[in-house]
Amino acid sequence: MPQVTMRQMLEAGVHFGHQPRYWNPKMAPYIFGARGKIHIINLEKTVPLFNDAMNFLSSIAQKRGTILFLGTKRSARESIKEEAERCNMPFMTQRWLGGTLTNFRTVKQSVARLKELEAAETDGTFEKLVKHEVLGLRREREKLDASLGGIKEMNRLPDAIFVIDIGHEDIAIKEAKKLGIPVIAVVDTNYNPNLVDYAIPGNDDAIRAVQLYARAAADAVLEGKAAAPNSASVREEEFSAESADEGKGRRAPAKKAEKTEKKADAPADAAAPAAPAAE
Repeated sequence: MPQVTMRQMLEAGVHFGHQPRYWNPKMAPYIFGARGKIHIINLEKTVPLFNDAMNFLSSIAQKRGTILFLGTKRSARESIKEEAERCNMPFMTQRWLGGTLTNFRTVKQSVARLKELEAAETDGTFEKLVKHEVLGLRREREKLDASLGGIKEMNRLPDAIFVIDIGHEDIAIKEAKKLGIPVIAVVDTNYNPNLVDYAIPGNDDAIRAVQLYARAAADAVLEGKAAAPNSASVREEEFSAESADEGKGRRAPAKKAEKTEKKADAPADAAAPAAPAAE
C-alpha cells in the first residue's frame, strides 16, 4: 500500500507540536526538541507508526469491517467528511452525541426517524400537510441529519474508529475503550498516546496535516476493500463474530505508541540526526 513519506509530512506541517508548557511527558519519546516556542515532533518516529496504523485500517477493510471517521473540530470537518465519503465509510463531523456507541440502540432509533422524515419529504407526504407542520418536520430532519447523517448507513457498531484529535473526542474514545473498539488517532504533544490503540504522533490542528491523515486513511481503506475476497467467502457476520471472540476478556489487538521508559530527557537522545526546519 502507498506509504506516507517524511517529506510529505514536513510539507504538511505534521512536525509542529504545541508550546512546551502544554506538553504531556508521555509524548517525550516522540519529541525532537523545542524550536522557538513550540515542540518539534520527531518524524522518524511518526512515519513508521503512521504506516502501521494505515496497514491496520487496510486489514479491517479487507475483512469488510466498518471504520468510523471522527473529526468534529472545525479544521477537520471538511477533510473527514470528504475522505470518508470517498471510501464509503461512516463519519461524524458535528458534536459527538454521548452514547453514540454505548447506547447504539437508541441512536439507531433516531437514525430510523431521520430516514422516515427523508422518505416523507420525497414521497409527497409533506404536500398533504399544512405549512407550519412541514416547517417543523424539516427543522427536525435538518437537526437529525447534521448530527447523524454521516452514520445513517452504519447498521452496527464500527470495528475501529479513526480520530483526528483525542482531546476533542475524549468522550468517543472512552466509549470505544469501554466496548473494546480499537482507536487509531493522531496525538499531538499535549496528550497521552497510551490512551489509544494506534497512536500517530503529529500536528492535529493544521488543515494540511489533517488532509494528509484523512486522505491516507481513505486510501488504506480503499486498498483493503480492493484486496478483499469475494462476499461468498468473507461475510460481515464472520468478521463480527471473529472480533467478538477475540475481544472476550481483553482489549482488541493494538499497536500502541511506545511506552515511556524514556523520561523527560528523552527528546534530545531520541532525536533524529537533524531537526526538521520549522516553516
